[in-house]
Amino acid sequence: MTQLIGMDFEIFGKVQGVFFRKYTQKRAGELSIRGWCMNTKMGTVIGRIEGEQMKIEEMKYWLQNTGSHGSKIDKAEFKDEKKISQINFSNFSIRK
Repeated sequence: MTQLIGMDFEIFGKVQGVFFRKYTQKRAGELSIRGWCMNTKMGTVIGRIEGEQMKIEEMKYWLQNTGSHGSKIDKAEFKDEKKISQINFSNFSIRK
């Protein structure tokens, strides 16, 4: 059985106004990752990702190094990484 992982993230840099959330949602869908993301008042993007451990590692790499075409990622922080017994979201959504 594949291990499920969940964690929170925050992405710093030029990540607002460059379709970062939309591309994050698209990439999460490609990897079958569930969760959410949203802009913050500090100009960052925060969120939660849950899924299979290997897919989560791919998503972490994407969030740290790729992002959307117009984004410039300065730093990515991942917190509270934990093994989970089940996924708590039905999809990957963009929160307002």
